[in-house]
Amino acid sequence: MPDAGGTTVTPAGAVEGRGAWTAAAVALAILAFSYGSPLLITVGLKPITAGLDTVRQVTSLAAALTWVGTGAGGILMGWLADRIGIRRTVLFGAAMIAAGLAVSAIGTVWALFVGHGLLLGLLGNGAMFPPLLVYVSRWFDRRRGTALALIASGQYIAGMVWPTVFEHAMARYGWQATMIGYGIVVLLAIPPLALCFLHPAPAQHVSAAMAGPQRTRATLGLRPNLVLGLLCAAGFCCCVPMALPQSHLVAFCTDVGVAPATSALMLSVLQAAAFCSRQFWGWLADRVGGLLTLILGSACQALAIAAFLLTKSEAGLFTVSAAFGLGFSGIVPAYVLIVRELFPSAEAAWRVPMVLFVSMGGMAFGSWFAGALYDNFGYYAPAFAVGVAFNLANLTLIGFLLLRQGLRGGMRPAMA
Repeated sequence: MPDAGGTTVTPAGAVEGRGAWTAAAVALAILAFSYGSPLLITVGLKPITAGLDTVRQVTSLAAALTWVGTGAGGILMGWLADRIGIRRTVLFGAAMIAAGLAVSAIGTVWALFVGHGLLLGLLGNGAMFPPLLVYVSRWFDRRRGTALALIASGQYIAGMVWPTVFEHAMARYGWQATMIGYGIVVLLAIPPLALCFLHPAPAQHVSAAMAGPQRTRATLGLRPNLVLGLLCAAGFCCCVPMALPQSHLVAFCTDVGVAPATSALMLSVLQAAAFCSRQFWGWLADRVGGLLTLILGSACQALAIAAFLLTKSEAGLFTVSAAFGLGFSGIVPAYVLIVRELFPSAEAAWRVPMVLFVSMGGMAFGSWFAGALYDNFGYYAPAFAVGVAFNLANLTLIGFLLLRQGLRGGMRPAMA
């Protein structure tokens, strides 16, 4: 089947059929490999910092640049995937991830920044996560939330599989050889999946009501770009607190007297809880809609962030870590679903990456700002308090949009 663009005319049964679930499963597998690449810095923070003769803040900045680059690259690559096809876009992204790891392994700070921010982030993972979310969303209508939740779980599969592999490889061969080796793994794994299974998505059939003048004139009774701006602001506000435990949980737990090995286990518990709960959030989103799912997930996240301020015992921290994972795991797929519910399918290629770009900026800012607050105060309570404030701002913005949706005829909009 040709790969000349993002969609093609296929039999009606392709939507929600075997081909749809094949596309979702392959996207999940691709993301499980691509999401392993940013984890190399997380696992190798100490040896990479020592090898570059620098400080952890500099090495961590390279990781933050990967998040920002992935978000920004998604805007460009989403546009590109609609024109040259998802298959070629993913092939290009795999090559750039491998190139980024090779450049990063040169062994200088500038090479690490260029390799991670530009190649691995902007051109590499930017060609994976946002375009694949849009691509899979076009294969589904009734169970779109479930499918999006499934493929977004690639992040958690990578988080459960690759860190142990990277740790052993770095201990035996060094961080530079491990980066180059994983680049080869990416080149061997992703291109065959893309070439064999990533066929163009079926054409979207939009009803007359959705395509008419009223649909293009307003969204929730507001200008469409204003709604998009509110979603972007909400995404930034919820991703700032989302980054705090994921980036600083181990350090926070050791600061309050928990053993380092147990603290690392808490991070694994958080990721496992997120993986297990993500399908529940997808199932819920298919029944109540993206906005209601988002506000429920965000409320759970806010409660967990606040609980970190009040919890010091080991058992309590395990409980709160699991609760945080259960809550935040449904948030990112909900944003994609909201965009697909509120805007025409033809606009998804740039609206979805735009929301993800701003949200990933929130992740990068939250991780950095929490470290800056800790450096200033000497403990993490101010960082978690700021996280609660950002989460409350997110709840306010999403609550406003949810109210607009309810006032305009129901809490569950039609799919675009």
